[in-house]
Amino acid sequence: MSKVEEFEELRPLLFSIAYRILGSVGEAEDAVQESWLRFDASPTRPTSLKAFLSATVTRIAIDVLRSARVRREQYVGPWFPEPLLSDPYEDPARAAELADSVSVAALLLLERLSPLERSVFVLREVFAFGFDEIAAAVGRSEAACRQLLVRGRRHMRDGRPRFEADRQERQMLATRFFDALREGDVHGLQDLLAADVSMVGDGGGKAPQLAKAVSGADKVARLLASVFPLMARIDVTFRQAEVNGQPGAIFRDRDGRVLHTLALEVAEGQIQTIRSVINPDKLRHLGPVADAFAVAREVKQARRHTN
Repeated sequence: MSKVEEFEELRPLLFSIAYRILGSVGEAEDAVQESWLRFDASPTRPTSLKAFLSATVTRIAIDVLRSARVRREQYVGPWFPEPLLSDPYEDPARAAELADSVSVAALLLLERLSPLERSVFVLREVFAFGFDEIAAAVGRSEAACRQLLVRGRRHMRDGRPRFEADRQERQMLATRFFDALREGDVHGLQDLLAADVSMVGDGGGKAPQLAKAVSGADKVARLLASVFPLMARIDVTFRQAEVNGQPGAIFRDRDGRVLHTLALEVAEGQIQTIRSVINPDKLRHLGPVADAFAVAREVKQARRHTN
């Protein structure tokens, strides 16, 4: 097997580690590419290629995350991770666990951790690395890594997302939600939303977004039922898709360009949170991006004509 083939075999794992640490598709891909460059330049063959490359991508991701923290503190409005439609790393025995670990809710919880805590948590809790491998990756002793993990678990435990256990039931609920959304069915939407449901969007100051989160089943249902039929009138379409391992959809303008994604957090048979990413910088990896401001103007015109 050639050097390239050996690397490509591990690329899905490396990307999945980097994405969970960084919450950014573009930055994760850059970290993986930098790992390849370092591996290709290495004059010696590591004893364990998986351990070497995992450590390399982790160290790169930690450095990137430290600089990214400053930018995220200055971010306009709520910050969400870049939407991930498909996790390239597959493990059928742990598919549900891997999907939950890449959810928006889980990634937002990881934002509470320091870069080292986050990296140790991801390597141990998600990918089951040994403490000797983790210590080599983050440049700390095994004892220190155990302490970092304890702190990380403590931060994560209280806010741990509670997802619907039955994946099929979750998808069926999502289908009912999007059917009601398409029809502008207020009561149909209300029946699917938790009483304290919250809807929030990430525009980053570069696209129209909600001034603040909208909370409560009645308010959220009425807002959705009033806006999305108008969007359909100007030929905005959507298709259901898994977004960060959870039920969601991708919305496109009349020319097929990506307008935004929507992700649903489902627990206890109801939709608890609706998160939208409309910041164009976070959508470019999905394809050509729509002009969200132009779409918003068309929606306003459609509303005037309706009234």
